[in-house]
Amino acid sequence: MLGLLPKIPLYWSYRKFGFPHMMPFSVVVSVSYRCNSKCQTCDVWRKPNDDLTLEEWDKIFANIGRAPLYYTFTGGEPFLRKDTAEMALSAYRHARPAVITIPTNGILTRRIVEQVDRICAGAPKSQIGINLSLDALEEAHDAIRMVPGNWKKAMQTWQELKRLQKEHKNLVLTTHTVISNFNIDQFFEIYEGLQFLEQDSFITEIAEERVELDTVGWGITPMAQKYAPIADFLSAKAKERPVKGLAKLTQSFRAQYYQLAKQTLFEHRQVIPCYAGWASCQIAPNGDVWSCCIRAEGVGNLRDTNYDLRPIWRSPEMAAMRRSIRNGECACPMANASYANMVLHVPTLAKVSVDTLTR
Repeated sequence: MLGLLPKIPLYWSYRKFGFPHMMPFSVVVSVSYRCNSKCQTCDVWRKPNDDLTLEEWDKIFANIGRAPLYYTFTGGEPFLRKDTAEMALSAYRHARPAVITIPTNGILTRRIVEQVDRICAGAPKSQIGINLSLDALEEAHDAIRMVPGNWKKAMQTWQELKRLQKEHKNLVLTTHTVISNFNIDQFFEIYEGLQFLEQDSFITEIAEERVELDTVGWGITPMAQKYAPIADFLSAKAKERPVKGLAKLTQSFRAQYYQLAKQTLFEHRQVIPCYAGWASCQIAPNGDVWSCCIRAEGVGNLRDTNYDLRPIWRSPEMAAMRRSIRNGECACPMANASYANMVLHVPTLAKVSVDTLTR
């Protein structure tokens, strides 16, 4: 975070004037569409696969260099790949990011624990965040995920990760709930029911209709009126959570995020300027470069540029995408891009700073 502060005015200028050219500080890597869950809020597992190899990803990370402070490795289920740990460690070698985050459904216990162990040991200067996806309790979770026994396997994975955390101080364990029309009426019960896990953090995200997930038209996004009391509850909980140091800053950002998500659902507009395509981006499993996963509109493929992001980042196609975003032709509460946006928005940053200093 401190390393990013001097660059903030440069990102403002990049968005407004097109210079200086800045590389993204938040990069989401989709390692594969393959998934062993069949969620009612996601259809990504049906998509065809053309996954980049580990060697191809290493070239991409080398060309991106030190700019990213935050890498997310997602899917599908990231740990279906046997080399996800090697991918994360490749990104670490080339970028030394402050944070590496990986979500998981928790089904493949042995592989998940083994790979997380290697990532934590091999990336000691990064915070390694493992987000266990839990959308309800016990059988209700299995029903949403459409995998019998998912909850039981996820609990086994969690227990193993908690033991692993005693060995690796850079491991942060989070539970993550997608709030959709399938579980919003039970949310407060779900929240209370997950507290026994003693997670370092509990985070939520709104189920969205994404091109990436093939869920456009599914009607999975909850109404703003139903989500509003949940957002207020989560913001209050984030502020009262007894944390210190960097965790206090993180919780302050989280409290602001839930209010931002609520306002976005009500107003259907970019409540604060979106920097997807300037400060953040996503790379699809086949090397397509997107501004974000909501639109998932490829502006170039890294296999066509010798695995170098820069030609695509400075291309006319990306410039057209940025104009569309700057003109407010899309709006969403997607968490990953929203956190990057909040860091670059002075009023939000001021609120977070005040909240952090006065807690």
